[in-house]
Amino acid sequence: MFVDAPARPRRKPSLTPMIDVVFLLLVFFMLASRFGVDATLPLPLAAGGGAYSGPPRLIDVGPETLSLNGQAVSEQGLEAVLLPLMEAKTDMLILRGRDGASLQRIVTLTEQLRRAGFTSVVLVD
Repeated sequence: MFVDAPARPRRKPSLTPMIDVVFLLLVFFMLASRFGVDATLPLPLAAGGGAYSGPPRLIDVGPETLSLNGQAVSEQGLEAVLLPLMEAKTDMLILRGRDGASLQRIVTLTEQLRRAGFTSVVLVD
C-alpha cells in the first residue's frame, strides 16, 4: 500500500528579488537620465556659407583675455572697438577659443554681443 505524504501547503514565491531588481533599475535610470533643460543661444549663428566683407573682425577668446585682430581689448570696450570695423551690426563676427578658454566664457561673450545688437556670429576652432 502506498501511503500518501500529507499535502504540504504550496509555497508562494518570494517577491523580494523582483523588488530589488526594480529598485536597481529605478536607480540606474535616474542616474542615467538628464534632469536639466538644455539651454540654447537665442542668437542666430551665421551659417558657414555666408559672405564676409570688410576688415577682419577676429575675436580671440582666452580664459582671462580677449583680443580683437591680435590686439588686447577689454570685454567692456569690445563694442566700441568693433563698431568702426563694421558697416552694420549685422556684419559677421568671428569668435575663436584660445588657450583653454571654457565654453561658458565663449557663450557669455556671445550673449554680451547679442545684447549689444550684433546678430551674426561665427564660432571657429
